[in-house]
Amino acid sequence: MIKDTYRHKGLRRELVALLKTKGIKNEIVLKAIETVPRHLFFDNAFIERAYEDIAFPIGAGQTISRPHTVAFQSELLELKKAEKVLEVGTGSGYQTSVLIEMGAKVFSIERQKELFDKTKIFLPTLNYNAKLFYGDGYKGLPIYAPYDKIIVTAGAPTIPDDLLKQLKTGGIMIIPCGEKVQIMTKIIKVNEKQFEKTEYGEFKFVPLLESRS
Repeated sequence: MIKDTYRHKGLRRELVALLKTKGIKNEIVLKAIETVPRHLFFDNAFIERAYEDIAFPIGAGQTISRPHTVAFQSELLELKKAEKVLEVGTGSGYQTSVLIEMGAKVFSIERQKELFDKTKIFLPTLNYNAKLFYGDGYKGLPIYAPYDKIIVTAGAPTIPDDLLKQLKTGGIMIIPCGEKVQIMTKIIKVNEKQFEKTEYGEFKFVPLLESRS
């Protein structure tokens, strides 16, 4: 088992300093990035690059997002301690762990069975406990709705109606929207029929997969 060493902690401090230069200001987000051992989420072949600000493959055609993207989305969530968060796209569980470090109660759904099985076993070994589900992210998890916040970690061509319905009034959803390039979008639910939308520039995500069955 690879350990979390002083060297790794030093590399995380350097990563946090880099994220600050890229405009990340939220101290709770930065502290979470500094705490979560990102290298443990990597295949051994890539582990030396775990604290660079780049995305990496994690299997099943998916990637672990750039630290800046994770921090950017997390900052936009405006998370408060003990809020209930729906994460669409568990992936490696890295973003999940950052949300837990920020004090969230995380419900996370993953479409890829291979990743779901791996992450469900792995996260508790780091003492990160979220409610993880295998299923279609477009449909969300209505049984546990409503959510204070929703974060989508894959590119969606459109904003899924099911997710909007599962957001609390006054809640925030962060979702990258678009086909080839995604626009990071923040949605605030004013009421059941009214939403405020703000766009935050271009990002590149793997596509959000929808169940075809």
